Amino acid sequence: MSTKPHTDPLAATRRYFFHRSAVGIGAAALASLATHDHQVAAVAPLGPSQVHVPTAKRVIYLFQSGAPSQLDLFDYKPQLDKLRNTELPDSIRQGQRLTGMTATQASFPVVPSLFGFKQYGQSGAWVSELLPHCSGVVDDLCFVKSMFTEAINHDPAITFMQTGAQLAGRPSMGAWLSYGLGSENKDLPTFIAMVSGSGDQPLYDRLWGSGFLPTRYAGVKFRSMGDPVLFLSDPPGISRQLRRDFLDDLTELNQIKQATIHDPEISTRIAQYELAYRMQTSVPELTDISDEPEHTFDLYGQSARQPGTFAFNCLLARRLAERDVRFIQLFHRGWDQHTDLPKKLAIQCRDTDQASAALVSDLKQRGLLKDTLVVWAGEFGRTVYCQGKLTASDYGRDHHPRAFTIWMAGGGVKPGTCHGETDDYGYNVIRDPVHVHDLNATILRCLGVEHTQLTFKYQGRHHRLTDVHGRVVSQLLL
Repeated sequence: MSTKPHTDPLAATRRYFFHRSAVGIGAAALASLATHDHQVAAVAPLGPSQVHVPTAKRVIYLFQSGAPSQLDLFDYKPQLDKLRNTELPDSIRQGQRLTGMTATQASFPVVPSLFGFKQYGQSGAWVSELLPHCSGVVDDLCFVKSMFTEAINHDPAITFMQTGAQLAGRPSMGAWLSYGLGSENKDLPTFIAMVSGSGDQPLYDRLWGSGFLPTRYAGVKFRSMGDPVLFLSDPPGISRQLRRDFLDDLTELNQIKQATIHDPEISTRIAQYELAYRMQTSVPELTDISDEPEHTFDLYGQSARQPGTFAFNCLLARRLAERDVRFIQLFHRGWDQHTDLPKKLAIQCRDTDQASAALVSDLKQRGLLKDTLVVWAGEFGRTVYCQGKLTASDYGRDHHPRAFTIWMAGGGVKPGTCHGETDDYGYNVIRDPVHVHDLNATILRCLGVEHTQLTFKYQGRHHRLTDVHGRVVSQLLL
């Protein structure tokens, strides 16, 4: 056997073999680069014609991190007034798993909401006094009062809502849509995330990440201080032309490397450098709200003038929708009211109610609501029994995955409707249950995507957002 060394030492390695073989998405992405005008076309495996006719072009997802109490906001249960401070019956609890925060309680006293409810609009939807602005747009909303999930703790539940799996590592919904449908705006990311509020529960970047999809499909997080996106400004002493020349040379080097090893992440790097260059113009124009008239701030609230607030992010979401950004995700923290719920929940509603309703109204009057799907949701609900000490003016509620409420608006869902029902305790779904996978399948359907068809092969298996589950809830759709 010859002992003559290889002229190319890389050729003898397993890594080099697999790099040479992995041409799929990387090669396709590289082929899509239009280098003559420095534009990058998004890879969209579903193509221009999806499986279904879309009713929405984009999604604005208002994620209320920490789990809002459905019993104090939307799921009105007047019967609970007579049951105050009585024990939750075993026939209702049915042996449900409890968190470590209440599992050792000796008593599980039922606590009705301290807040008043009224019916609003032609739909007659019940809404808490904590949400005076939301109550004004109920005829544009589709309430789902029968949501349920398996996860009982925050991080797995949030991860499940965003990725379809409780364990980290899967692509987020926005990444799936970025991969499947591509972009309609070459100068802004296909998927943008913004975070506001405060609280003990962290929000990790993987919640808007791409998982095992190429990283070019991950969400771009906008910051509230400094440049909205890191390194957006040119370094001192670097002109725009010099940066352009630098990127051209860097692209040539990356293309040489890509032609050798066919790594999809090199294609991502090329695309992201080009997008970052174009964002130097598009993002400052987007985030400069000085051109907004005074009535905009009357609508959203004066806090919309302040970057980093939920109201500012809602206003920015409308501006992004106008620019055809595909997936816009707002995370607002602070909904985890285990104790002192009446006071803390009122603060959360004060910070979010006006802007949430304003976004729906603003999109509608601009003609954008008909093809923009707005989703308002948390990761699970709250218990009907009190966590901690129950007093005349104070109580807390623990996590409750078995039943919670969300709402949607626009984008092909039925306005002025209420889907599903819970029992008299608001503890169990008794009519038209909707699982997290069902919700995600329905969101995809609004965008014209059959959820079973949007897949990506990873580690020998074709994965999708809804895993092997999910059904479209047709009763929610026009």
